Amino acid sequence: MRRIGRPVHHGRPGTEGVMTVSFRLGIAGLGTVGAAVVRMVERRRAAFTAAGLDLRVTAVSSRDRTRDRGLDLAGIEWFDDPVALARSGSVDCVVELIGGAEGPAKAVVEAALDAGKPVVTANKALLARHGAALATRAEDKGVALAFEAAVAGGIPVIKTLREGLPGNTISRVYGILNGTCNYILSRMEREGLTFEACLKDAQALGYAEADPTFDVEGFDTAHKLAILTSLAFGTAVDAEGVSVEGISRVQPLDLRMADELGYRIKLLGVAQAAEAGIEQRVHPTMVPKSSAIAQVMGVTNAVTIDADAVGELTLIGPGAGGEATASAVVADIADVARGVIRPTFGIPAAAMRPSERVEMQRHEGGYYIRLTVHDRPGVAAGVAQRMAEREISLESILQRRIEGAETDPHGRSGRPVPLVLITYAATEGNIRDALDAIGADGLLAEPPQVIRIERE
Repeated sequence: MRRIGRPVHHGRPGTEGVMTVSFRLGIAGLGTVGAAVVRMVERRRAAFTAAGLDLRVTAVSSRDRTRDRGLDLAGIEWFDDPVALARSGSVDCVVELIGGAEGPAKAVVEAALDAGKPVVTANKALLARHGAALATRAEDKGVALAFEAAVAGGIPVIKTLREGLPGNTISRVYGILNGTCNYILSRMEREGLTFEACLKDAQALGYAEADPTFDVEGFDTAHKLAILTSLAFGTAVDAEGVSVEGISRVQPLDLRMADELGYRIKLLGVAQAAEAGIEQRVHPTMVPKSSAIAQVMGVTNAVTIDADAVGELTLIGPGAGGEATASAVVADIADVARGVIRPTFGIPAAAMRPSERVEMQRHEGGYYIRLTVHDRPGVAAGVAQRMAEREISLESILQRRIEGAETDPHGRSGRPVPLVLITYAATEGNIRDALDAIGADGLLAEPPQVIRIERE
């Protein structure tokens, strides 16, 4: 194995004569995760030394020197310019924890790789947009680009896909990849609250940003899914090829109906092999209550891998937070310090084939469709006819009337009421065509709600 650091002898009690590798870390970004990494490296110093690693933080960079982070930074070099840190002779490895797909984060990683230094990062946005180019850069310099912390926080899903399953052909990888969304949906289900009320609580607790769009509209999950897709299927990272829907339109009624039907609603990222290529999709999904992923509540993340040899493998754990994310970062640091260098996405960058996109219109599966229709004779029949015209078979139709509403002699109120359809397998294109036709018939009082069903 190639050694990046320098071999040294230590005279600490119990380590006499033990050869260890001195490995100097430069940390760019001292937010919650960066500070947790500094503390973890110091806290685990004795254990690393016993394993032959002398890990030391020798340099840091952050925008604000005055902020109290609860760290003793005495003897650690401070850089105002993170690129200067990356090029410094005082570090052997650069840990990028700035975040963002462009700007300082990208510049730091590129500068470190160009200087022949390994990089550890937790930056999913950077990898989703520039992963292939950065992987090529790292391979050209013969150094590691490690990113376990970029997806699912403390869950070792990157190592599992890249190193643990080479004897398997993977058919699908999917999961709960955003704790904010899972927290909101869990609260909505348990307490019958609206999306808006749960989001407000999530912001107050620090689970959601002041501008929550990136999380609740599915873009954070899409970036993580694009990385998992590349690892699972050997394709170039293609974040632009992910079909994305968020959770902001999910209503308490949808969660109640899901419960009645034996499902829970989760925001899933799904990558699935199909004859025409790879489906990549992020959307609210009904999953059977009996499934492992349905049991995952709150801010917890989960990833399920379907493979031919191991069958279904589900990893569950903390998807965010300083300590959990730092755990993944430090695991990568230890690997790099030991001289472990693997192709960034499991295979050489030149061997990664272009992603053949399967458009969402071609997706086939079961659907939950909630229509708000006028409560009058013939509406349900008209809806069923439009579905039948597109060869969509209905497993069930459920109608909910408004309690206390005045009705005509036929029991119809004429007011908008929910009509819920559960379909057998159908294509997205046919579903959308049928809904357009139902809308054109004047049967809808508001836009339809469509949630895909992911059956076991």
